[in-house]
Amino acid sequence: MPGHETTPVTAGRDEVFQVEGHGIDPIPDTERHGGAKDLFWLWFGSNLTFTYVINGALAVAFGLSFWQATAVVLLGGLSFFAISAAGLSGVRTGTATLVISRAAFGVRGNWPAGLLNWVVSIGYTIVNTVVGTLALEAFLADLGWSGGPLPRALALAVTLALTFAVALWGHATVQWAERWMAYVLAAGFAVLIALVLPGTDTAAPAAAPDASGWSLALVVMFAGPFSYVPMPADYTRYLPRTTRLKALTWSGGLGGLLSSVALGIAGAAAATQADMTDAVAGTEGLLPGWFQPVFLALVLGGSVTNSIITLYSSSLNLQVLGIPWSRARAIVVSAAVTAAGSLGALFLADFTTSLLSFLSLLIIVFAPWGGVFLADMVLRRCTYDSAALHTAEGGAYAYRAGWHPAGLAALLAGMVFAALTCDSELWTGPLVAPLGGADLTLLGSVVSALVYVLLARRAVRPTPAA
Repeated sequence: MPGHETTPVTAGRDEVFQVEGHGIDPIPDTERHGGAKDLFWLWFGSNLTFTYVINGALAVAFGLSFWQATAVVLLGGLSFFAISAAGLSGVRTGTATLVISRAAFGVRGNWPAGLLNWVVSIGYTIVNTVVGTLALEAFLADLGWSGGPLPRALALAVTLALTFAVALWGHATVQWAERWMAYVLAAGFAVLIALVLPGTDTAAPAAAPDASGWSLALVVMFAGPFSYVPMPADYTRYLPRTTRLKALTWSGGLGGLLSSVALGIAGAAAATQADMTDAVAGTEGLLPGWFQPVFLALVLGGSVTNSIITLYSSSLNLQVLGIPWSRARAIVVSAAVTAAGSLGALFLADFTTSLLSFLSLLIIVFAPWGGVFLADMVLRRCTYDSAALHTAEGGAYAYRAGWHPAGLAALLAGMVFAALTCDSELWTGPLVAPLGGADLTLLGSVVSALVYVLLARRAVRPTPAA
């Protein structure tokens, strides 16, 4: 049930290659460690993923020139500073983001979004796993092993094992792995960028992009960073309470900005030179033969680094939903669902397309959710009654039977706006055509934030620090 927490009898220290004992229970001050600089490597490493190459290529496919696509890529990268700043809530409370969001929605009102977030995190983990599996399968084919389902099955098993092992060990190992994998991936992607950029066609397209092209490019660029809104506190909850907002914001924001922008620009450059309908094959065709095996390894490594943090956060998410298990046991459930979904995506032709369409539609929920959560955090000046966040009955965040009317009304308003202006394969809102084809889904976050401020500004006040 919402609000129920599971606290290990013996939590132990947060150390590399030891299974983390803590879950969403508050991290004691005596076990806090690390510094803001750790967040640079977390967000830098986890975003060295081929997804951003695809995003940059999509911007060009929507009709933007190379320089226009670069500008949109940069705007998307800057949003990582807001994501990183949201991690201050973890420093203040010592718990996960989806526990903290109970302050905005109520201990029961938070549950539906928590469930949807788990679905989304598993969905993106499946997508990353499939991309990594296909890259490893292509590598095996280059070695002469191709044909039949066995190479693909082996590639899937290896990709899942790499992701699951790190996420199972927990917080310290996740941070360690992201840092060291970042060193390797950054070096490899730097070579890729150096090989792709010289052939870039920087000429403007014959026809200027319309409103639809601009809006779709912006949605693609901001959707990635926005998908992290329910996660930042998961990776700051171990930091000492003395960690400053400025250091936190700059470290994490700069990490996410550098990796996402560099790879997004590479994708835009590649799209001006090759058919990027199949982004992996299109990019590979631009590379010399000696680098192609390295490129496939980069695709695999980037998929794993991104899947690690989404899978780790999904285990905390299950605890938020009330599963009375430790984080380590909960992650087995997420891993099993990921494995089943990946099998479907790899061996059922239409599954991947359907999954991607479904995930793109869920931005109708998560853009407004993020707007309410961030607005609530600002109104409270990021101070919370930590004990009340973990209280199922009563407490500061019980509101009306566990539901916060202001938060839910603001969420609904943002969702209605997003649905009316959404342009996706599964749903096209009635306002898209009058707007000239523009997709304004992301502005659902602005609508929900404004409505929340109007409804809750008198009732929501900062909580004195304990």
